[in-house]
Amino acid sequence: MLTTLGPENRIWFCLRPTSLTRSFDGLSALVHNHLRSDPTNGDWYVFVNRRRTMMKILSFDRDGYWI
Repeated sequence: MLTTLGPENRIWFCLRPTSLTRSFDGLSALVHNHLRSDPTNGDWYVFVNRRRTMMKILSFDRDGYWI
């Protein structure tokens, strides 16, 4: 099952370069501490590497986190 983005959810882009070696805990901590948002609210959070050639998307649904 794939997670879905409903009309009540938003997509947030973190333009600050992020280490894409981070997993659920590290990315959710960035969302909480730097964006001052709740990473479990169903929004999608997009992170990019320094060269902006790769990205990771963090999302949460009733089954847990998705990357």
